[in-house]
Amino acid sequence: MGIKVFAPASIGNVGVGFDVLGLALERPGDEVIVRKSTAPGLRITKITGHGGKLPYAVEKNTAGVAALRLLEHLGATDAGIELEIHKKMPLGSGLGSSAASAAAAVLAVSELLRTGMSKRDLLPFACLGEQVASGGFHADNVAPSLLGGIVLVCSNDPLDVHRLHAPGGLYVAVVYPHIQVLTREARAVLSPHVPLPNHVRQSACLAGFVVGCFTSDLDLIGRCLQDVVIEPQRAHLIPGFYDVKAAALEAGALGCSISGAGPSVFALCSNSLIAENAGTGMQEAFRQHSIASDLYLSKVNPEGAVVC
Repeated sequence: MGIKVFAPASIGNVGVGFDVLGLALERPGDEVIVRKSTAPGLRITKITGHGGKLPYAVEKNTAGVAALRLLEHLGATDAGIELEIHKKMPLGSGLGSSAASAAAAVLAVSELLRTGMSKRDLLPFACLGEQVASGGFHADNVAPSLLGGIVLVCSNDPLDVHRLHAPGGLYVAVVYPHIQVLTREARAVLSPHVPLPNHVRQSACLAGFVVGCFTSDLDLIGRCLQDVVIEPQRAHLIPGFYDVKAAALEAGALGCSISGAGPSVFALCSNSLIAENAGTGMQEAFRQHSIASDLYLSKVNPEGAVVC
Protein backbone atom coordinates (compact mmCIF):
# COMPACT_ATOMS: atom_id res chain seq x y z
CA MET A 1 0.00 0.00 0.00
CA GLY A 2 1.13 3.52 -0.76
CA ILE A 3 0.00 7.12 -0.71
CA LYS A 4 -0.29 9.17 -3.91
CA VAL A 5 -0.44 12.97 -3.77
CA PHE A 6 -1.04 15.45 -6.58
CA ALA A 7 0.33 18.99 -6.24
CA PRO A 8 -0.60 21.61 -8.85
CA ALA A 9 1.44 24.04 -10.87
CA SER A 10 1.50 27.62 -9.70
CA ILE A 11 2.02 31.14 -10.97
CA GLY A 12 4.65 32.94 -8.95
CA ASN A 13 4.60 36.74 -8.63
CA VAL A 14 1.19 37.00 -10.37
CA GLY A 15 2.74 39.95 -12.17
CA VAL A 16 2.31 42.67 -9.61
CA GLY A 17 3.67 40.81 -6.55
CA PHE A 18 7.30 39.86 -7.14
CA ASP A 19 8.24 37.11 -4.66
CA VAL A 20 5.12 37.79 -2.56
CA LEU A 21 2.12 36.58 -4.62
CA GLY A 22 1.33 33.10 -5.87
CA LEU A 23 -1.66 31.39 -7.46
CA ALA A 24 -2.48 27.68 -7.75
CA LEU A 25 -3.70 26.18 -11.02
CA GLU A 26 -5.93 23.15 -11.50
CA ARG A 27 -3.46 21.66 -13.96
CA PRO A 28 -0.79 20.69 -14.81
CA GLY A 29 0.94 19.32 -11.71
CA ASP A 30 3.18 16.61 -10.29
CA GLU A 31 2.45 13.35 -8.49
CA VAL A 32 4.46 11.75 -5.72
CA ILE A 33 3.87 8.21 -4.45
CA VAL A 34 5.37 6.99 -1.17
CA ARG A 35 5.45 3.49 0.32
CA LYS A 36 6.90 1.94 3.43
CA SER A 37 9.96 -0.22 2.94
CA THR A 38 11.75 -2.82 5.02
CA ALA A 39 15.08 -1.11 4.25
CA PRO A 40 15.74 1.84 6.60
CA GLY A 41 16.00 5.37 5.27
CA LEU A 42 14.47 7.41 2.45
CA ARG A 43 15.09 6.36 -1.15
CA ILE A 44 13.91 7.71 -4.49
CA THR A 45 13.10 4.64 -6.55
CA LYS A 46 11.50 6.06 -9.67
CA ILE A 47 11.24 9.35 -11.57
CA THR A 48 9.22 9.76 -14.76
CA GLY A 49 8.60 12.63 -17.15
CA HIS A 50 11.89 14.39 -16.50
CA GLY A 51 13.95 13.38 -19.50
CA GLY A 52 16.81 12.20 -17.32
CA LYS A 53 17.38 15.67 -15.87
CA LEU A 54 16.53 15.04 -12.21
CA PRO A 55 18.82 13.33 -9.68
CA TYR A 56 17.90 10.25 -7.67
CA ALA A 57 20.16 11.35 -4.82
CA VAL A 58 17.84 12.42 -2.00
CA GLU A 59 19.92 15.45 -0.96
CA LYS A 60 19.98 16.80 -4.53
CA ASN A 61 16.29 16.33 -5.35
CA THR A 62 13.63 18.87 -4.30
CA ALA A 63 11.10 16.22 -3.32
CA GLY A 64 13.78 14.18 -1.60
CA VAL A 65 15.11 17.09 0.47
CA ALA A 66 11.59 18.22 1.44
CA ALA A 67 10.70 14.72 2.64
CA LEU A 68 14.03 14.27 4.41
CA ARG A 69 13.75 17.56 6.31
CA LEU A 70 10.29 16.51 7.47
CA LEU A 71 11.61 13.13 8.62
CA GLU A 72 14.43 14.87 10.51
CA HIS A 73 11.87 17.07 12.25
CA LEU A 74 9.91 13.96 13.21
CA GLY A 75 12.99 12.09 14.35
CA ALA A 76 12.11 9.39 11.84
CA THR A 77 15.06 9.33 9.44
CA ASP A 78 15.43 5.58 9.99
CA ALA A 79 11.91 4.95 8.72
CA GLY A 80 12.00 2.92 5.52
CA ILE A 81 10.28 4.96 2.80
CA GLU A 82 10.36 4.63 -0.98
CA LEU A 83 9.46 7.69 -3.02
CA GLU A 84 8.34 7.90 -6.66
CA ILE A 85 8.15 11.22 -8.54
CA HIS A 86 5.99 11.58 -11.63
CA LYS A 87 6.56 14.89 -13.41
CA LYS A 88 3.38 15.87 -15.22
CA MET A 89 4.54 19.37 -16.13
CA PRO A 90 7.50 20.84 -18.04
CA LEU A 91 10.72 21.60 -16.18
CA GLY A 92 11.95 25.20 -16.17
CA SER A 93 8.60 26.48 -17.38
CA GLY A 94 7.94 29.17 -14.78
CA LEU A 95 5.07 27.08 -13.41
CA GLY A 96 6.65 26.00 -10.12
CA SER A 97 7.57 22.45 -11.10
CA SER A 98 10.12 21.99 -8.31
CA ALA A 99 7.72 23.53 -5.79
CA ALA A 100 4.97 21.10 -6.79
CA SER A 101 7.23 18.08 -6.27
CA ALA A 102 8.32 19.35 -2.86
CA ALA A 103 4.73 20.08 -1.80
CA ALA A 104 3.52 16.67 -2.92
CA ALA A 105 6.40 14.90 -1.17
CA VAL A 106 5.85 16.41 2.29
CA LEU A 107 2.11 15.79 2.22
CA ALA A 108 2.59 12.21 1.02
CA VAL A 109 5.13 11.38 3.73
CA SER A 110 3.00 13.05 6.39
CA GLU A 111 -0.03 11.02 5.35
CA LEU A 112 1.98 7.80 5.15
CA LEU A 113 3.24 8.26 8.71
CA ARG A 114 -0.11 9.64 9.93
CA THR A 115 1.53 12.63 11.58
CA GLY A 116 -1.67 14.67 11.80
CA MET A 117 0.27 17.74 10.65
CA SER A 118 -1.64 20.41 8.73
CA LYS A 119 -0.50 21.70 5.36
CA ARG A 120 0.64 24.90 7.04
CA ASP A 121 2.76 22.80 9.40
CA LEU A 122 4.33 21.14 6.36
CA LEU A 123 5.02 24.35 4.44
CA PRO A 124 8.52 25.09 5.86
CA PHE A 125 9.77 21.65 4.85
CA ALA A 126 8.41 22.01 1.32
CA CYS A 127 10.15 25.40 1.06
CA LEU A 128 13.44 23.81 2.13
CA GLY A 129 13.05 21.26 -0.65
CA GLU A 130 12.24 23.83 -3.33
CA GLN A 131 15.27 25.83 -2.21
CA VAL A 132 17.47 23.16 -3.82
CA ALA A 133 16.21 24.21 -7.26
CA SER A 134 15.69 27.94 -6.78
CA GLY A 135 18.73 28.69 -4.64
CA GLY A 136 16.60 30.72 -2.23
CA PHE A 137 13.95 30.19 0.45
CA HIS A 138 10.80 31.46 -1.29
CA ALA A 139 7.20 30.46 -0.65
CA ASP A 140 5.45 32.18 -3.57
CA ASN A 141 5.27 28.91 -5.57
CA VAL A 142 5.34 26.36 -2.76
CA ALA A 143 2.57 27.96 -0.70
CA PRO A 144 -0.12 28.00 -3.42
CA SER A 145 0.90 24.54 -4.64
CA LEU A 146 0.52 23.13 -1.11
CA LEU A 147 -2.30 25.29 0.29
CA GLY A 148 -4.18 26.24 -2.87
CA GLY A 149 -5.79 29.53 -3.84
CA ILE A 150 -4.17 32.94 -4.20
CA VAL A 151 -1.48 33.42 -1.58
CA LEU A 152 0.24 36.48 -0.17
CA VAL A 153 3.67 35.89 1.39
CA CYS A 154 4.29 38.67 3.90
CA SER A 155 7.57 37.15 5.05
CA ASN A 156 9.77 34.16 4.31
CA ASP A 157 11.71 34.38 7.58
CA PRO A 158 9.70 33.73 9.60
CA LEU A 159 7.08 32.31 7.25
CA ASP A 160 4.01 34.54 7.25
CA VAL A 161 1.60 33.36 4.56
CA HIS A 162 -2.04 34.34 3.97
CA ARG A 163 -4.76 33.11 1.62
CA LEU A 164 -6.51 35.83 -0.37
CA HIS A 165 -10.10 35.53 -1.53
CA ALA A 166 -10.28 34.20 -5.08
CA PRO A 167 -13.20 35.91 -6.86
CA GLY A 168 -15.73 33.61 -8.48
CA GLY A 169 -15.45 33.38 -12.25
CA LEU A 170 -11.75 34.17 -12.32
CA TYR A 171 -10.01 32.06 -14.97
CA VAL A 172 -6.39 31.75 -15.95
CA ALA A 173 -4.91 31.13 -19.38
CA VAL A 174 -1.26 30.04 -19.27
CA VAL A 175 0.86 29.57 -22.36
CA TYR A 176 4.17 27.74 -22.06
CA PRO A 177 6.42 28.55 -25.05
CA HIS A 178 8.96 25.91 -25.96
CA ILE A 179 11.99 27.99 -25.06
CA GLN A 180 14.26 27.97 -22.03
CA VAL A 181 14.64 30.74 -19.48
CA LEU A 182 16.80 29.79 -16.52
CA THR A 183 15.65 31.14 -13.15
CA ARG A 184 19.18 32.22 -12.26
CA GLU A 185 19.45 34.07 -15.58
CA ALA A 186 16.07 35.72 -15.03
CA ARG A 187 17.18 36.92 -11.58
CA ALA A 188 20.58 38.03 -12.83
CA VAL A 189 19.06 40.63 -15.16
CA LEU A 190 17.22 42.37 -12.32
CA SER A 191 18.56 45.65 -11.02
CA PRO A 192 18.76 46.02 -7.21
CA HIS A 193 17.62 49.62 -7.61
CA VAL A 194 13.99 50.64 -8.17
CA PRO A 195 13.14 54.22 -9.16
CA LEU A 196 10.90 55.84 -6.56
CA PRO A 197 7.96 56.48 -8.96
CA ASN A 198 7.99 52.81 -9.98
CA HIS A 199 8.08 51.70 -6.35
CA VAL A 200 5.09 53.89 -5.56
CA ARG A 201 3.16 52.64 -8.59
CA GLN A 202 3.95 48.98 -7.91
CA SER A 203 3.00 49.29 -4.24
CA ALA A 204 -0.33 50.87 -5.15
CA CYS A 205 -1.04 48.17 -7.72
CA LEU A 206 -0.24 45.36 -5.27
CA ALA A 207 -2.52 46.90 -2.66
CA GLY A 208 -5.27 47.40 -5.24
CA PHE A 209 -4.94 43.78 -6.42
CA VAL A 210 -5.43 42.53 -2.84
CA VAL A 211 -8.46 44.80 -2.37
CA GLY A 212 -9.87 43.60 -5.69
CA CYS A 213 -9.56 40.00 -4.57
CA PHE A 214 -11.40 40.53 -1.30
CA THR A 215 -14.13 42.67 -2.90
CA SER A 216 -14.42 40.50 -6.04
CA ASP A 217 -13.82 43.63 -8.11
CA LEU A 218 -12.44 42.15 -11.32
CA ASP A 219 -12.11 45.57 -12.95
CA LEU A 220 -9.89 46.71 -10.09
CA ILE A 221 -7.82 43.53 -10.38
CA GLY A 222 -7.39 44.26 -14.09
CA ARG A 223 -6.36 47.88 -13.52
CA CYS A 224 -3.84 46.82 -10.90
CA LEU A 225 -2.33 43.84 -12.71
CA GLN A 226 0.58 45.96 -13.90
CA ASP A 227 4.21 45.12 -13.25
CA VAL A 228 6.31 48.26 -13.77
CA VAL A 229 9.39 46.88 -11.97
CA ILE A 230 10.20 43.27 -12.98
CA GLU A 231 8.39 42.66 -16.27
CA PRO A 232 10.20 45.42 -18.23
CA GLN A 233 13.55 43.95 -17.18
CA ARG A 234 12.67 40.38 -18.16
CA ALA A 235 10.52 40.85 -21.27
CA HIS A 236 13.49 40.56 -23.63
CA LEU A 237 14.11 37.00 -22.41
CA ILE A 238 10.83 35.90 -24.04
CA PRO A 239 10.77 36.56 -27.80
CA GLY A 240 7.59 38.34 -28.83
CA PHE A 241 6.43 38.89 -25.24
CA TYR A 242 4.75 42.23 -25.89
CA ASP A 243 2.93 40.83 -28.93
CA VAL A 244 1.74 37.93 -26.75
CA LYS A 245 0.58 40.31 -24.04
CA ALA A 246 -1.23 42.51 -26.57
CA ALA A 247 -3.05 39.46 -27.96
CA ALA A 248 -4.31 38.53 -24.50
CA LEU A 249 -5.53 42.04 -23.76
CA GLU A 250 -7.19 42.33 -27.17
CA ALA A 251 -9.12 39.13 -26.36
CA GLY A 252 -10.48 40.77 -23.21
CA ALA A 253 -8.08 39.52 -20.54
CA LEU A 254 -7.99 41.51 -17.30
CA GLY A 255 -4.22 41.51 -17.42
CA CYS A 256 -1.23 39.55 -18.65
CA SER A 257 2.33 39.07 -17.46
CA ILE A 258 5.20 36.61 -17.00
CA SER A 259 4.59 33.55 -14.83
CA GLY A 260 7.36 33.35 -12.26
CA ALA A 261 10.74 33.70 -13.94
CA GLY A 262 9.21 32.65 -17.28
CA PRO A 263 9.07 31.68 -20.02
CA SER A 264 5.37 30.92 -19.44
CA VAL A 265 2.98 33.83 -19.82
CA PHE A 266 -0.35 34.02 -18.01
CA ALA A 267 -3.53 36.02 -18.43
CA LEU A 268 -6.21 36.52 -15.79
CA CYS A 269 -9.71 36.56 -17.27
CA SER A 270 -13.25 37.15 -16.05
CA ASN A 271 -14.69 33.96 -17.58
CA SER A 272 -13.71 30.76 -19.33
CA LEU A 273 -14.55 31.96 -22.86
CA ILE A 274 -12.29 34.98 -22.58
CA ALA A 275 -9.58 32.76 -21.12
CA GLU A 276 -9.85 30.40 -24.10
CA ASN A 277 -9.72 33.27 -26.60
CA ALA A 278 -6.83 34.91 -24.78
CA GLY A 279 -4.94 31.63 -24.68
CA THR A 280 -5.33 30.89 -28.37
CA GLY A 281 -4.43 34.50 -29.15
CA MET A 282 -1.24 34.22 -27.11
CA GLN A 283 -0.34 30.96 -28.84
CA GLU A 284 -0.86 32.55 -32.26
CA ALA A 285 1.39 35.46 -31.27
CA PHE A 286 4.12 33.01 -30.29
CA ARG A 287 3.61 31.18 -33.60
CA GLN A 288 4.26 34.47 -35.40
CA HIS A 289 7.67 34.36 -33.76
CA SER A 290 8.14 30.69 -34.81
CA ILE A 291 7.70 29.42 -31.25
CA ALA A 292 5.50 26.42 -30.47
CA SER A 293 3.65 26.40 -27.16
CA ASP A 294 1.26 24.59 -24.82
CA LEU A 295 -1.93 26.11 -23.43
CA TYR A 296 -3.40 25.45 -20.00
CA LEU A 297 -6.82 26.80 -19.01
CA SER A 298 -7.74 26.75 -15.35
CA LYS A 299 -9.76 28.19 -12.54
CA VAL A 300 -7.90 29.15 -9.39
CA ASN A 301 -7.33 25.83 -7.59
CA PRO A 302 -8.70 26.17 -4.02
CA GLU A 303 -7.36 22.83 -2.75
CA GLY A 304 -3.66 22.76 -3.54
CA ALA A 305 -1.97 19.43 -2.86
CA VAL A 306 -4.39 16.53 -2.37
CA VAL A 307 -4.24 12.81 -1.68
CA CYS A 308 -5.61 10.99 -4.70
